[in-house]
Amino acid sequence: GFSMNDTVIVFDRIREYFRKSPNENKKTVINRAINDTLSRTIMTSLTVFLTILILFIFGGEVTRGFAFAMLIGIFTGTYSSIFVAAPVLIDMDKKDKLKDEVDRDAQIEELKKMA
Repeated sequence: GFSMNDTVIVFDRIREYFRKSPNENKKTVINRAINDTLSRTIMTSLTVFLTILILFIFGGEVTRGFAFAMLIGIFTGTYSSIFVAAPVLIDMDKKDKLKDEVDRDAQIEELKKMA
């Protein structure tokens, strides 16, 4: 859930920037959106991480396993929000462009056969 929230915030900022400057390079827009949300993401994750770390250190034996799992989850979620989500978006865009080119080439070949 935590990673999903961060990813939604990053994607929302990307969408906002695409609306403001639709002709700008997509990689530049995505990079700017990540840079703008980076401090917020790190500060939020660090705050939660420190809180759970205190729970891990000073909590009882019962909560230690849960706190450890949460620490791993916060670290992994923050990593995926920053370093995985946006590159996946770029790869999906490349795949769509490639598919459009293949479809266009197929249509051209079909029209050539008809002529």
